[in-house]
Amino acid sequence: MTRFIVVPQWQGSPSSRAMLLVDGAEAIAGDLPRASCTRVEVPLEAGEALGTRVQRLSALTRIQSLVAETLAPITEHAVVVGGDCAVAVPAIAHAAARIPNLAVLWCDAHGDLHDPDSSPSGAYAGMALRAVLGEVDPLAPTAAVAPERVVLAGARDLDAAEEAFLQGSALTFLPASAFDDAEALADAVAATGAEAVYVHVDLDVLDPAAITGVGSPVPFGVETPALVGALGRLRERMPLVGASLSGFAPSTPHAAVGDLGAILRIIGALA
Repeated sequence: MTRFIVVPQWQGSPSSRAMLLVDGAEAIAGDLPRASCTRVEVPLEAGEALGTRVQRLSALTRIQSLVAETLAPITEHAVVVGGDCAVAVPAIAHAAARIPNLAVLWCDAHGDLHDPDSSPSGAYAGMALRAVLGEVDPLAPTAAVAPERVVLAGARDLDAAEEAFLQGSALTFLPASAFDDAEALADAVAATGAEAVYVHVDLDVLDPAAITGVGSPVPFGVETPALVGALGRLRERMPLVGASLSGFAPSTPHAAVGDLGAILRIIGALA
């Protein structure tokens, strides 16, 4: 049975629509089996940077601990539903503690590869994948996964600092067009040599024509059937030991309804 951990965190997002991430997480949870859902009570306050370059650090530290505590006793498959992308960081650490030779597939329109010094906003969500690599003090000072076992797929809006980091890194990068061939994604993850995979999906990896409720849409993204098909093929070739989905920020409850069909298809592929 799949457990769904609902984490309506907004404090990591740089978007002006950040607070709508709370509504998005709740809208998704409303369509999931109630008995399978555990809700993490996210603090309402924004939090303080505490003298660092990470905005809202105090709240983020607390939420990260709560997610880790919630996941700790769970042995079945778990899907974390955000919220912003940073909800994936403690979830990946949890999976990597169980499977040391773990791969991470990070599907996102953005790189999320900043560190506190390079980030123009100080938003933790924009550092989330870098945090998985253990390069974001004080929230993630140790690596959960080595860069050679990380595949970044679908990113098409990278800042100069992220481009530079990616060029010097052992991360594998696949463009959005790679999803047109379901085998390409599975091949890239298998090539890491990992024995299992964790998948994170930020909904802005989809093309804006496929979904409206994201804070930072980027054109020329992935179509929903291509994403679902690629994830399905990946699962046929490698065990999926955890997943997360983030970035749903619907402008209104009515608008949320229009996107939920695609979102539930993706959750089905992850669960």
